[in-house]
Amino acid sequence: MSVWFTSDLHLRHARLVEIRGFDAEIDAHDESILDAMGAAVGSGDQLWILGDITVGGKDAEDWALRALDEFARTRNVELHLIPGNHDSCHPMANRNSHLRQRVFLDTFASVQLFARRKVAGRTVLLSHFPYTGDHTEEDRGVKYRLQDGGDWLLHGHTHQSVVLDAAVHPRQIHVGWDSWHRPVHVDEVAEIIESDSPSP
Repeated sequence: MSVWFTSDLHLRHARLVEIRGFDAEIDAHDESILDAMGAAVGSGDQLWILGDITVGGKDAEDWALRALDEFARTRNVELHLIPGNHDSCHPMANRNSHLRQRVFLDTFASVQLFARRKVAGRTVLLSHFPYTGDHTEEDRGVKYRLQDGGDWLLHGHTHQSVVLDAAVHPRQIHVGWDSWHRPVHVDEVAEIIESDSPSP
């Protein structure tokens, strides 16, 4: 079994589809993401999605959940979700998030606001949000961010192309789709932690 990480798939998100160069071709964008995931993640593997499977909205979200469920079932992949600010099972996105969590658990083996793993012998936290930084001038969702207690952090949310920006924070690794364009293997995360020199 291998472990993989990604975030910010943003399936069915028309604006991001254009930003990513798909000329409003939502189906082509979504198919390219699912194909890239299928090319990387093998049978029996775990895939941790660190939030924002879509932009939100019930229709888009239900479509994304069905697509991810089919992906997991046909490829025998165990999916886990750390929800993001656009996922309706996150309290930032929806005051009734507890009601939507049941729907997400039909697709994901677990749904939790953060998780803790061991990578390269170190504690690594998983969260949608970085310790610090955003793709806007002001950090959003600050009250939903983890406090920096010295652990490494895997995150999404920022849509940055840089994997590790030591000027922003020396121990937060962006595993988002806009950095890697594919899932990130746990060994790649270990290499970054051990060398502090990202190479996607």
